[in-house]
Amino acid sequence: MPFLDWVNKSRAKEATRAVPYHLLQQEGAFGEPADNLLIQGDNLLALKALIPFYAGRVKCIFIDPPYNTQSAFEHYDDKLEHSQWLSMMYPRLVLLRELLAEDGSIWVTIDDNEAHYLKVLMDEVFGRANFLCSIAWEKRYSPPPDTKDFGYVHDLILVYRKTPAFRRNLLPSTEDQTGRYKNPDMDRRGAWKAMDYTCRFTADERPNLFYPIRQPNTGEEIWPKRNRVWAMSKEVHQRNEAEGRIWWGSKGLNTVPALKNFLEGVAQGMMPMSLWKHGLAGHNQDGKREALALFGDTPFSTPKPEQLLSVILHVATQEGDLILDSFLGSGTTAAVAQKMKRRYIGIEMGEHARTHCLPRLQKVIDGEQGGISATVGWQGGGGFRFCTLGDPAFDDHGRISADVKFATLAAYVWHFETGEPGHQAFDKPLLGVHNGTAYYLLFNGILGDRRPAGGNVLTHAVLKAINEVFPHVGPKVVYGEMSRLGTSRLAAEGVTFKQIPYDIKMR
Repeated sequence: MPFLDWVNKSRAKEATRAVPYHLLQQEGAFGEPADNLLIQGDNLLALKALIPFYAGRVKCIFIDPPYNTQSAFEHYDDKLEHSQWLSMMYPRLVLLRELLAEDGSIWVTIDDNEAHYLKVLMDEVFGRANFLCSIAWEKRYSPPPDTKDFGYVHDLILVYRKTPAFRRNLLPSTEDQTGRYKNPDMDRRGAWKAMDYTCRFTADERPNLFYPIRQPNTGEEIWPKRNRVWAMSKEVHQRNEAEGRIWWGSKGLNTVPALKNFLEGVAQGMMPMSLWKHGLAGHNQDGKREALALFGDTPFSTPKPEQLLSVILHVATQEGDLILDSFLGSGTTAAVAQKMKRRYIGIEMGEHARTHCLPRLQKVIDGEQGGISATVGWQGGGGFRFCTLGDPAFDDHGRISADVKFATLAAYVWHFETGEPGHQAFDKPLLGVHNGTAYYLLFNGILGDRRPAGGNVLTHAVLKAINEVFPHVGPKVVYGEMSRLGTSRLAAEGVTFKQIPYDIKMR
């Protein structure tokens, strides 16, 4: 598979590993208690801060990054040199992939300025086999007034999955779609729509699809064109005949058959297509009107409409799933997730995280009726926590910040050792058992004794207490300030000791 190269790519790859872990500092909670997070801060630092707690837990990621259009926006520097833009995107995509669930997907909006480079970059990060679709979204329904050569009326949405475990949902059928189904022959199976019985392949390309069909009403032998053969094999055609799924016209004398596609199956939902017209997914003017109604101004030049996000979340998620947007902008993704009963994490670095995102989400809790509210029956409720980035969890010498609590360090240790997120309640020395190995942490006097010779140090007494209160038959890994036990005793007990802070390495 070809890889994309650019100036300072090696530095961008190293930046992913060098990003320090920061603590999340809660500034306030709004509405009912909830796990939803609104984070103000650099999204690269915020993503790294989330890794120990949310790795592999995010079902759907939507991001609307700067398009690098060589123009300047009020809230984003969107005039980055090409290689700088790629270096900005690469480490963020790597961290986003680590946060994504095995059955999750990521959706990235972009335009033609960087779309093709981004495609190759995402092939590298997510794997080319995990590319699902490049969706053309009709962002405006009339030609732009300032066009000179071509009028761009669409953006692209690149869609990738984490693994083949991803399963997309069907979209609800619309009245416009179902209205095309009729029942001219009073078929007992209900309304149907005639579908083309041929396909674009030639007889040389698909010789098995080039065969004669007998017209039942005239007895005539019907052959397809050599440059457009039948759409199904002879066996499938015979099954269609037996099931009465072939239509020869209102008088039964057509020379080319059609396939009956019944509404009963279609009513369950429609397959998502690669072209999203504004009637399905809204357009930028909708986004601007929504922003004006909420804020009295438009915080971004091209805010995404709630309808677009609702279609994405409908295809990619179920109620209760966790959604992440690390370029939150005016807060649309979080607002739609709340209204659609999904959980969310939104990250925005600008001051408008406070001036726009925060009040918008408060209005959602209060039951505001803009955007998709009427469609989904939103009446308000829920809540979220507003956080900022605190100090680094570890300094340049590996020392642990005084603000790090037991549960936070436990999440780091657990994630490093197991690769799993630390979402359980860490309130005892035994963090858990993974692949037959038990992991323990002695920190912040978790055993009730803060003396250096006490609960943070692995002594004979502490080991005895661990074996009695938190027994485990099998290998043990114990993190602590120091060990007073010799190597032979540790080996006899099946214990691997790791010293804080020197042996705490972050993924």
